Amino acid sequence: MSMQLIFPEQYKSKLTLRETQRAIKLVKDTFQLKLSAALNLDRVTAPLMVTRESGINDDLNGVERKVHFTMKEVAGTAEVVQSLAKWKRMALARYGYVPGEGIYTDMNAIRRDDDCDNTHSLFVDQWDWERVITAADRTPAFLQKTVKKIVNALADTNEAVQRAYPQLNAKITRDVYFITAQEAEDRWPDLTPKQRENLLTEQYGTVFISGIGGALKSGRPHDGRAPDYDDWSLNGDILIWDAVLGAALEVSSMGIRVDAASMKSQLEAAGATEREAFPYHRGVLEGTLPLTVGGGLGQSRICMLILQKAHIGEVQAAIWPDEMRQTCAEHGIMLL
Repeated sequence: MSMQLIFPEQYKSKLTLRETQRAIKLVKDTFQLKLSAALNLDRVTAPLMVTRESGINDDLNGVERKVHFTMKEVAGTAEVVQSLAKWKRMALARYGYVPGEGIYTDMNAIRRDDDCDNTHSLFVDQWDWERVITAADRTPAFLQKTVKKIVNALADTNEAVQRAYPQLNAKITRDVYFITAQEAEDRWPDLTPKQRENLLTEQYGTVFISGIGGALKSGRPHDGRAPDYDDWSLNGDILIWDAVLGAALEVSSMGIRVDAASMKSQLEAAGATEREAFPYHRGVLEGTLPLTVGGGLGQSRICMLILQKAHIGEVQAAIWPDEMRQTCAEHGIMLL
C-alpha cells in the first residue's frame, strides 16, 4: 500500500450493509435536487470517453496517465475522462445556456495513478456542474456566494439523512471560513498544505481555501491545478472536518473558469502554449465560449462524510489492494 491508512479506534459502521445502500441513494437523490435548485442547474448526460485529439480531457496535474484505447470504427485514440471541466463549458455554449443558468451531470472516471487510501480510489464519481456567468461575476465575492449555496445544500442533505437514520450525527457547519492559500502559508510557513488544511478545518468546521494552482511566496503551489480551466486566482477547495477520520475532507474542487487573459497567462506559466491549437482553447481565447463557474463534488466522499464511514470503499465498489482489504477488515471496515 502506497499510502498510510487511518483506522479510527473501535470503529464500527452505524449502518448495516443494506442500510448503507439505501442511505447512499437517499444522499445522492437529495443532494442533487438541493444543488440543482440552489444553482439553477439542469441535469444532462455526459461522455465517459473523449478523443485524445479533441483536447477536452482534463490533464489534472499533467503527470497522470489516462486510460486510452483505439476503436474499431472511429479513427484516433479514445481516452476515459479524468474530469469534465472543459466538456461542460463547451456543452453550455452548444445547448444555448445564458448567465444564471447551468448544468450538472454524473461524472465517472478512472484515475489509474491515484493512491488508494481512506479517501482516494482509482474510481472517481462526482457531480460535475457548470454555470454561465457574466464578466462582472468574476470576483471573489461571487465565488464565495456560490460556495455558501453549495455548503447549505450539503447541510440540508445531511439533516434529511439524519431524519431517516437518527443514529447518524455527522456535523456540517454552514458558516464557511474563507482563507487564501497564501494567507494559510503565511500563517504556518513550516507546515505542509495538508497540515494547514487540517488545522483550519478542525477549528472552523467548513473551510474554503482559494488561490490554488499558482506558485505561492515559497515558490510552491498549495496544490496542483491544470492551467486551462480554473482561474488560479478565483478558485479553491471546499473542506469539511471529518470527525470519524480526524482530518479535513475535500468534498469539492471548484472555481471561476479562465477567461482569455488568464488562460494565456497560465498556459505560459505551465509551458503548455501548444494547447492553444485545440478547439476548446481557441473558444476561450477567441471569446466564443461563455464565461462560467463550475466544479466537481465527490459523490462517494459526500456519502462517507454524511454516513460516517471510515473508508471510501464502504460506499463505492472499486478495486483495492488485497492487503488493504484484509487490514481494513481486521479494523471493522468492510469494503464493498
